[in-house]
Amino acid sequence: MRDKRRSIIIGFTLFSMFFGAGNLIFPPHLGLRSGSSMPWAMLGMLITAVIMPILAVFAVSRHGSLTNLASRIHPLFALVFTILVYLLIGPCVAIPRTASTSYEMLVSPLVSEFGWNGSVLQIVYAAVFFTLASIAALRPNKLHHILGRIMTPVLLIMITVIFIGTALNINTAAAAPAAEYASHPFIEGFVCGYQTLDIFAALNFGIVLTLNIQDMGITDPRQIDHETKKAGVTAGILLGVVYLAMAYIGMVMSSRLPDAANGAEILNAAVYAVFGSWGQKLVGVVFLVACFDVCTGLLSCTSRYFYQLQPKLSYRKWLVLFTLSAFIISSMGLNFILNMALPVLEVLAPIAIILVIIGLILKPKKLSAETGK
Repeated sequence: MRDKRRSIIIGFTLFSMFFGAGNLIFPPHLGLRSGSSMPWAMLGMLITAVIMPILAVFAVSRHGSLTNLASRIHPLFALVFTILVYLLIGPCVAIPRTASTSYEMLVSPLVSEFGWNGSVLQIVYAAVFFTLASIAALRPNKLHHILGRIMTPVLLIMITVIFIGTALNINTAAAAPAAEYASHPFIEGFVCGYQTLDIFAALNFGIVLTLNIQDMGITDPRQIDHETKKAGVTAGILLGVVYLAMAYIGMVMSSRLPDAANGAEILNAAVYAVFGSWGQKLVGVVFLVACFDVCTGLLSCTSRYFYQLQPKLSYRKWLVLFTLSAFIISSMGLNFILNMALPVLEVLAPIAIILVIIGLILKPKKLSAETGK
């Protein structure tokens, strides 16, 4: 029983590190745009947003680290690709997006309601958000205490409340699929999942996950690999269930809100229809919890990687550096961050998918309990 509980906590930790605001935004929008074709579209999304990231966790765990895996192609490729991936999911895109997105969902509606100064408030919010996340990331081997035992159950409870409330109160028939989903729903869903960035995060979470497994008393490399795989399965099941729930909400809202621009707008409208204005605040809290979880995990694994790459700067100094840079980029706004990420994503994502496949096919050269090197 103790081993099973430990495995569940590790799995919850991995899920919480994956599940950010983007994971809440994309499925509802897919459900709305695909309408009656939602099952086919979701099948495509589940492949790129659930199966491929979990396979990436397995591949990295199998080879010990992303660097070891990428080195099977060429050492120089490993260095350049790994740095680019860490910067993409770290201080340049994913980490700044966590503060910007949670601000838009939780605080921004209050700006117009109370007449506050939005620009100043956004800076203050980002400063507090990143400060708290960096404090949580100071001890990466203890993340399972924060994410696995506390934050993930809270997040899942809030998502469950939103889904049940919507399912019981909104019974609108699904609309016909939008043009892009009418002819190729599976492909459109595949691309939608591709945009979640989860495969990049999966390539990097192995380091932090190994630290947490070791902190729970497991040091044998084979057992660490076994626990990582079990955590991947647990996280994958949770991700799939939540994605399906969010896509269902989008589908039943497709006739009511056909022109919604994004998943955040869909969720806000659905929750307002069921719970009223306080429900919108609930959605904001869901986004805050999800964004905080992911920000903490990304700050930790990014800082640890660059500390291993250049140990002249301590882990804490790298953490401070990336926190400050993420704060600066976050202040430029969510649209700037998304536009900056798109060209890089289109180049790196196919490479990441190929690398995962290679990692699953090739046998690892060496596996160490500490760093995998």
